[in-house]
Amino acid sequence: MKSPTLNQSIMDTLLLQCHHLTQFNQILSQSIVTGFIKDTYAASRILNFSTTQSSIVNLNNYSRKIFDHVENYSNAFIYNTMMRSYLQTNRPKETVFLYKLMSDNKKSVYPDTYTYPLLIQACIARANILEGKEIHDHVVKMGFDSDVYVRNTLINMYAVCGVMIDARKVFDESPVRDSVSWNSILAGYVQMGDVEEAKLVFDKMPDKNIIASNSMIVLFGRCGCVIEAYRLFVNMKEKDIVSWTAMISCYEQRGMYQEALVMFLEMNRKGIGIDEVVVISVLSACAGSAVLETGGSIHGLVVKTGTSCYVNIHNALIHMYSMCADIAAAEQLFDSSSHIDIISWNSMISGYSKCGSLKNAREVFDKMPVKDVVSWSALISGHSQAGMFDETIALFQEMMLYGQIKPDETILVSVISACTRLAALEQGTWVHAYIKKNGLEVNSILGTTLIDMYMKLGCVESAKEVFYKMDKKGVSSWNALILGLAMNGEVEKSLEMFSEMKRCGVVPNEITFVAVLGGCRHMGLVDKGRHHFDSMINTHKIEPNIKHYGCMVDLLGRAGLLKEAEELIDSMPMAPDVATWGALLGACKKHGANEMGERVGLKLIKLQPDHDGFHVLLSNIYASKGSWEDMAEIRGTMTEKRVVKIPGCSIIEANGIVHEFVAGDTGHPQIHEIEEMLDMITERVKMIGYAPDTNEVCFDIDDEEKETTLFRHSEKLAIAFGLMVTNPPTPIRIMKNLRICNDCHTLAKLVSKAFDREIVVRDRHVFHHFRQGSCSCMEYW
Repeated sequence: MKSPTLNQSIMDTLLLQCHHLTQFNQILSQSIVTGFIKDTYAASRILNFSTTQSSIVNLNNYSRKIFDHVENYSNAFIYNTMMRSYLQTNRPKETVFLYKLMSDNKKSVYPDTYTYPLLIQACIARANILEGKEIHDHVVKMGFDSDVYVRNTLINMYAVCGVMIDARKVFDESPVRDSVSWNSILAGYVQMGDVEEAKLVFDKMPDKNIIASNSMIVLFGRCGCVIEAYRLFVNMKEKDIVSWTAMISCYEQRGMYQEALVMFLEMNRKGIGIDEVVVISVLSACAGSAVLETGGSIHGLVVKTGTSCYVNIHNALIHMYSMCADIAAAEQLFDSSSHIDIISWNSMISGYSKCGSLKNAREVFDKMPVKDVVSWSALISGHSQAGMFDETIALFQEMMLYGQIKPDETILVSVISACTRLAALEQGTWVHAYIKKNGLEVNSILGTTLIDMYMKLGCVESAKEVFYKMDKKGVSSWNALILGLAMNGEVEKSLEMFSEMKRCGVVPNEITFVAVLGGCRHMGLVDKGRHHFDSMINTHKIEPNIKHYGCMVDLLGRAGLLKEAEELIDSMPMAPDVATWGALLGACKKHGANEMGERVGLKLIKLQPDHDGFHVLLSNIYASKGSWEDMAEIRGTMTEKRVVKIPGCSIIEANGIVHEFVAGDTGHPQIHEIEEMLDMITERVKMIGYAPDTNEVCFDIDDEEKETTLFRHSEKLAIAFGLMVTNPPTPIRIMKNLRICNDCHTLAKLVSKAFDREIVVRDRHVFHHFRQGSCSCMEYW
């Protein structure tokens, strides 16, 4: 055998010249035949080559066989080499197994400072913190706990696994801390989203390097601390592309799209190169702010840089054009691409949905090779936003039958909202039961949607249950509860919850005061309404908007304070809208202020000549004082201008099916049975004092005709149908598009007593809960 030095030199030369598997096999065979493989240096060089040159050597076929041929394990280098190879080929379990083999070796091969970092990285790859702690114990036992490289790897392991207490303990006990130590502990707090601890660490860093600064900008952006992120960015002595990208992403994530675009232009002006991440953020900002021209310019820029073919950028471009309503450009990109993925398909569905092209959205959806929750969410929410509520629920049912997709928050919110609009309580209750059964988180958005549904369908106790079980209640959740309680006649409870909201430290907003003033309006609480209106302005510094003034005008008007209501309108800092004047007109009708009513009614007809309600109210004012000619003139004007009176419509859900009735309806399949039930209702309620209020029919016709007309009101048909198809104690729940008239209100009260049934009617303003001959509105509405 030649001298070791010569053999080592030859070995190094041959391996440097090795470019093919055949050449490597010759080297390996020669080392085995000559016995040189038994030399530790030679074995380690061959093993190292086999584990690092994957394009030449297949690890599975050679590396472990070579390792097993080595007889002289005089040090840990060969073990470390094999461990590293397993780690690099995503076999961390084998790395740990090899360490156990090393520990059991009778030749006493001891680990070194490179062994434990490899083992710790294997524990990170397996996310096995218990095994990692065992390795930590070995580190201490073998005396390597003072090595900065080993300690840094331990800090990183604990930080990546989210065990920041142990990460901090290792960091604090480190005798030497380098930049890696500081960056590792900081990265852990950034990953956990712990802004306060991250700031403390960052402030103590002896060298606030660019990596640490970039990490803090990312954290500030994620947590919404935009001002602090910008302050740090501006004060950085050195910035790289990651710094700019982090700041732009910070703006984009918080919806500050214009700021993101301005910063990108500044970045581009300074000649800083762009990468895939920043392009995607900027295109998302263009989509969010719907600036098509800027998005097109950025498209041109990425074409010049040759990155437009990247799948992620391609998808971002499709999304941008879709959200900017240039669906033709999105289609062109989609059709021309040879590499489209599921994100591409989903972007097209979202784009078509946003543009109202739901037929095209469904066609794309049906062609998709694979559908995920985003695909279903885009289609379902698109139909919901377009007001196609029946289709929204049908799609949800189709998805559930599909069986492979679990609904996300967007889908659930869309479906629950559709159930609310359709008064489909059974379907909505089923969705809520599904949420509870599957242990889904009811966050502020989903919880608020459920509260809104139950309140708008008259299920107050169910709404309260959702509210009280929510862990985090945003201002929108409190608003939904306060408004819902007021709508359902529990005004005192509504105002109590407003006080409780403030005690809990939740700051009311302008929507809150719409709910509070609306509650006062529902029960005619004039003094409380004035108090809350003043506190909104003087205590909470909220400038009243048109809705707040509208609530106050309605509150004053319904209380008969017509002059004060008109004076408030005259004092408004903005021009009163038709709804505000309409509230005053309704109050004039209620209190028989015909002169003011006529004046306001004529004003409203000029302001909005196509509004049927104002014509009808003015017509009714004329009718109430017997001015049939004036009434006829108004009706004639309606005919001349083709103003059609919206017919009363009531809907009721029975056995999962929503039934709709209009005034004078004769088209329902069970109309004969309904008419028979109406006759029975009439007979019973007249026995306990019912007399038709023919004043509600404002035509110059005889009382018998008026009584017949009254009994064809939509809510009476719905009540009769409800008595037929539901059994006690299930309440009869009815939704009506117009206000309930006095006669229907009286009849519903008496039906609830005569048939011992709870009836819940939601008209266009409030809920009426009829129980045993009384109503929750206390006759105020």
